[in-house]
Amino acid sequence: MMPFCPEIWPEDPTPADELNCKECGLYSQGTRMVWGEGNPEAPIMVILDNPGAREDREGNPFVCGTRQTLQEAIHEVGMKKESFYVTYILKRQPLRTYKKEQARSICMHTHLDKQLTQQKPSLLLCLGNVAVQSFFQDPEAEVKQLRGSWHWVKGYETAVAYHPLAIRRRPNLRTRFIEDLLLVKNKLGRRVE
Repeated sequence: MMPFCPEIWPEDPTPADELNCKECGLYSQGTRMVWGEGNPEAPIMVILDNPGAREDREGNPFVCGTRQTLQEAIHEVGMKKESFYVTYILKRQPLRTYKKEQARSICMHTHLDKQLTQQKPSLLLCLGNVAVQSFFQDPEAEVKQLRGSWHWVKGYETAVAYHPLAIRRRPNLRTRFIEDLLLVKNKLGRRVE
């Protein structure tokens, strides 16, 4: 196996009619809209809570801890990066307090549902409680109870796993994260055969 080296995945351009969206209120925080990254035609769509830090203070792009941990795990289970597209509940990184439930609901129904309809991924992987609760539309949903199996959500086979930052903070969760990626790999493999 080739040694792992994190990389900046190509960013999927935000559709022109979405660039100046102000519905959720996060535009006022000054962060740019990020539609997604990776392969837009990938069979696996990963859903995170928000795009997080993508550039340093000077505007230079870098691979944050979330992306590095996700990419390491994908490499470890022997999957190709081309099989993945990463998107978010919120399309802008929040920098200060905001109306969380309202913003997540607006962004999910305005943007994420549109992405799903257009891209039609084969499988979804929600990472972290925020993404899971928002996507499953259940404020009580938790990764620790839902991981390890498949769920039908909005007409898509959906798996859940811990957020990559949780894995960085609590390395004992890494084994579970790898197990959940293997669950996705095995499901995808059966669909390809």
